[in-house]
Amino acid sequence: MESSKQPEAVSSVMKVFGILQALGEQKEIGVTELSQRLMMSKSTVYRFLQTMKMLGYVSQEGETDKYALTLKLFELGATSLEHVDLVDLCDKEMQHISQQTNEALHLGALDENAIIYIHKIDSGYNLRMQSRIGRRNPLYSTAIGKVLLAYRSEEFAHEALKDVDFIKHTDKTLENIEQLLSELKDVKAQAFAEDNEEQEPGLRCIAAPIFDRFGNVIAGLSISLPTIRFDEKRKSYYVDLLQNASRKVSEQLGYHNYPQ
Repeated sequence: MESSKQPEAVSSVMKVFGILQALGEQKEIGVTELSQRLMMSKSTVYRFLQTMKMLGYVSQEGETDKYALTLKLFELGATSLEHVDLVDLCDKEMQHISQQTNEALHLGALDENAIIYIHKIDSGYNLRMQSRIGRRNPLYSTAIGKVLLAYRSEEFAHEALKDVDFIKHTDKTLENIEQLLSELKDVKAQAFAEDNEEQEPGLRCIAAPIFDRFGNVIAGLSISLPTIRFDEKRKSYYVDLLQNASRKVSEQLGYHNYPQ
C-alpha cells in the first residue's frame, strides 16, 4: 500500500521544490503565473502555497494573489552551517591532495596579528617541514598569512601589523608593509599566495583562500615542500589542487563565487 503511494509523494515533493525555486528567482509572483511556469493547475499551486504559507516558508502580499519567500529557508540554511566543522570539511580535501603529492598540507586561520595552524597533514618524505597544530607564524612571511590579508582592506592590514616588526627570517623576507601591500594586490588577483623561502630557508609554500558564506576569507589552505623537491613547472598543478579544494570547502560553507 505504501509503495503504491510513493510516486505521488515524490511528485508532490518535486512540485513543492519547483514552487520554491520559482519564488527564489522572482521577488513575488502570482498563482496564475506560477501555474503557467510550472505547468500545474492553479488549484494545485494554490493548495501548496497555502500549506507553505501556514508553515512560514511563504508570505502572501496582503489580499492579493502575490506570494513571496520568507527568510525561513535562510534560517534553516544558516542553522545547518552553524554545525559545519571547518577542519572536518578541509581534512577530506587535504587527504586527497596529500595522496596526490605526498607533501605537507596546512590549514591556518587569523589569530590577531599572526596565523595559527588549526590542522595539518605531514609529508610522507623524510625531509619535510617541522610544524604543529597551534603554532603561530607571521602574516607577512607566510603564504597563508598573505591570503588572509589579501581580501581585507589596507586599513585592516595596517591595524593588524602596527605592532609587528618585519623580522628578516631570510634574505627574501619582505621588509615592510608597503612591500606586503603591493604583493597582496597580486595575491587577490590570482587567488593564491606564495612564500618563496621567506619564512624558512629552503622551504616553498603556496596557499589558497577559503571563504565563508558572506565572502569573508576565514582560512588559508597551503602546501609546503623543500625547494629541492619544488619544480616550477608543477606550480600551476599545486595551485589548481589547492584552489579546487578551497572552492569545494567554500561552497559547503555557503559561498559560490570563488574567484577564477
